[in-house]
Amino acid sequence: MKTGLTFDLKSEYIKQGFSPEEAAEFDSEETVEGIEKALVQLGYKTDRIGNFKQLVQRINHGDRWDLVFNIAEGMYGFGREAQVPALLDAYRIPYVFSDPLVLSLTLHKGMTKRIIRDNHIPTADFVIVSHIRDVENVHLDYPLFAKPVAEGTGKGITEKSLTETPGELRVVCKQLLKRFNQSVLVEEYLPGREFTVGIVGTGEEARVIGVIEIILNQKAERSGYSYLNKAHYQDRVEYVLVEEEMERICSEIALKAWQALECRDGGRVDLRCDKNNNPKFMEINPLAGLNYLDSDLPIIAYKNGYAFADLIRMIMESALRRVQK
Repeated sequence: MKTGLTFDLKSEYIKQGFSPEEAAEFDSEETVEGIEKALVQLGYKTDRIGNFKQLVQRINHGDRWDLVFNIAEGMYGFGREAQVPALLDAYRIPYVFSDPLVLSLTLHKGMTKRIIRDNHIPTADFVIVSHIRDVENVHLDYPLFAKPVAEGTGKGITEKSLTETPGELRVVCKQLLKRFNQSVLVEEYLPGREFTVGIVGTGEEARVIGVIEIILNQKAERSGYSYLNKAHYQDRVEYVLVEEEMERICSEIALKAWQALECRDGGRVDLRCDKNNNPKFMEINPLAGLNYLDSDLPIIAYKNGYAFADLIRMIMESALRRVQK
């Protein structure tokens, strides 16, 4: 089976003048090599395509693939992760992972939480601040947590994200609105344990492959799993398996969120406990990082007895079942 690979290579964007933070969500050569090696090991014939613009050129040249393994994140707008799947849909080329609707929706953390709330899945109360004047209408219980509404990899999350007063909230919202040029998600702070749940599959066939707890050590920023904590995870973060009862509760919440949002093939759901030790939905990532050494989904797989090639195999099997129907 001829399998194309679409991706945004971090080094290419750095060469073009983008900052390391702007390119933080993109993939390294090591990540692409790891996925390609696993696909070859599983018997697939691979063909590197590259980013959205390179995909356009290849399609215009007449190239086609039996399936495309898509990890391209895109650069601009709420629909940036949906650009490659939308183009592939237009040419009826099947692909791995979620469709344009899901990838656009889930990039917007506020819109996602509205659907989560409508499905009676526990999540912290929240508001979306689109203008600094909106802060005056925030009537949630402090402390509050503020972050950009559509960034990943912990971008925009710092020690200042946790606010104790309306004055502190106003300062951080003003900074985030200006810096990221997008709305700010403000939610009641969840002070408890943090978990991430790995899922493979689609719809009723989706299943949890493991739950790990993210424990920050003394060197870490205390605000949460921030951009800097992720970047320096070897010195700041410990990933541990979760006791059976908490694993069951987290798995139920994560799987319900995955199915409610109609995510496909593989990804992660992030949860955090409130002051009463009840896990609540924070975010979902249907286009999760797949660096075989340090991305959270492969780490979940390793800690639960799966090799990286096993993870890629399960993701491919889910996509192929859908394509062959």
